[in-house]
Amino acid sequence: MWLFEDRQDAGRQLAQRLTAFDLGDGVVVALPRGGLPVAAPIAARFSLPIDVLLIRKIGVPGHRELAVGAVSDGQDMHVTVNQDIAGSLDLSHEDIVALAKRELPELERRRKLYFGDLAPEPLAGRPAIVVDDGVATGATARAALRLVRQRRPEQTILALPVAPASSLAALGTEADAVICLHQPEPFLSVGSHYRHFGQVDDRVVTDLLRRNRLASTTDPDDRQD
Repeated sequence: MWLFEDRQDAGRQLAQRLTAFDLGDGVVVALPRGGLPVAAPIAARFSLPIDVLLIRKIGVPGHRELAVGAVSDGQDMHVTVNQDIAGSLDLSHEDIVALAKRELPELERRRKLYFGDLAPEPLAGRPAIVVDDGVATGATARAALRLVRQRRPEQTILALPVAPASSLAALGTEADAVICLHQPEPFLSVGSHYRHFGQVDDRVVTDLLRRNRLASTTDPDDRQD
């Protein structure tokens, strides 16, 4: 049985839970591409900017949906490894780094497309709300949280619609607070808990970012109710 109509529905439900936090001048940090439609209702609810973490899952050869780790391009390439999966497949650190390097061209393409000449939203001294459409192994979310911490936010909140309890337990040490709406057992996949879970393409991402940037530069008195 699905738990969410779509990613926007999940974002609205998360926004309601986040009213318990003082988000002040926070930043909603979305994991592309599926995290953007979840992040947008949160950003709109609290009038916050959206930043995008350029991070990619490192898929197992022949089974790319299974994450052996994640890679981000930050100031230097940062690789996070899911040790359980790496060990079960007898993949060395060198093997995983080689797989990670294959993802760097796509990260660079997205950087140019999403940001252009714009600098990332500053996080230092501000609450960072890290958002994705769900977690399976947690490798990508773990890498994202570590990358966010390098930017010295005031606090880091991980906000997820759905995840298995085992992954949440491991992620709890990476964030100041973790919100997860549902922890179903058995956990089959993130998409199985959405009624509509289509691919999110670059056009959707760039449109959501454009709308968010436009809202953040509009005088509140000029906005329509």
